[in-house]
Amino acid sequence: MGVLQARLKRAFHVRGVLAGYGVTMEKNKFSDYVVYVDESGDHNLVSIDRDYPVFVLAFCIFHKRHYAEAIVPAVEKFKFGHFGHDAVVLHEREIRQQKGSFKSLTDRLFRDRFMGDLTTILEQANFILLACLIDKNQLAKNHSVANNPYHLALGVCLEQLWAFLVEKQQEQLLTHVLVECRGKQEDAELELEFRRVCDGQNSKNLKFPFDIQFVDKKANLPGLQMADLVARPIGVNHLRPKQENRAFEVLKKKLFCKGGRKLLGVDYLDYGLVVLPKKAKGLGEPTEATAPTGNPQST
Repeated sequence: MGVLQARLKRAFHVRGVLAGYGVTMEKNKFSDYVVYVDESGDHNLVSIDRDYPVFVLAFCIFHKRHYAEAIVPAVEKFKFGHFGHDAVVLHEREIRQQKGSFKSLTDRLFRDRFMGDLTTILEQANFILLACLIDKNQLAKNHSVANNPYHLALGVCLEQLWAFLVEKQQEQLLTHVLVECRGKQEDAELELEFRRVCDGQNSKNLKFPFDIQFVDKKANLPGLQMADLVARPIGVNHLRPKQENRAFEVLKKKLFCKGGRKLLGVDYLDYGLVVLPKKAKGLGEPTEATAPTGNPQST
């Protein structure tokens, strides 16, 4: 076989590997899912924001094929349609405050069209949402302020993720968890906690085959931006459950739930959404978190 033929053969082999998402060479290494993580609120228990005294950690789980073929194109098309380019990074706080790239949202017509299209993307996106909400006032009251809400929520969400992967029979494969960079020290502390939980310090006493990746916001990943968009509506719904919350009405149907696909948006508490601290069952009984069990919900 000539050199050119050998190179062509290798090129077609590599193309086949990529087209199959690693099926040929990485068949038993990577799972079919990728996870994007973001939070709403801060983890400060000393000076708690009266208007938003909660911390929410959200895990958005995407099937890689759906993410590559549907999510990424949809977000890119949305950006081109509203901004003329795809360099803009969707950020919930800037959108809500109508700042930076989102100053045009002060125009009502533009805002209505923008929010309508963004809501449609979330509605049509096929992903599973896992979240842990920490009531910081209750946590500070019932526990030592040394508790880090982020670390507490992380442990819960990683166990939720494990339950989801067990359902998909992919718990033996490597799953990547992507988190936006926050700062050198904070990232180092978070990675240490992540490794601790995955090494077996969890309620299941199991090792989780998860790997954490820290990503700069400038990477402009659609998955991270969607995780940023979903966290706050969960917190707002908890604080003001009677207030109209169109975003949460969409998101609750994405939450990992007890009934699976047949009961989307129902029985998601303690499955797709864990609220901590949990109320004690009786006098003197400790608060606890309940990790989800397997169910037939899928992406």
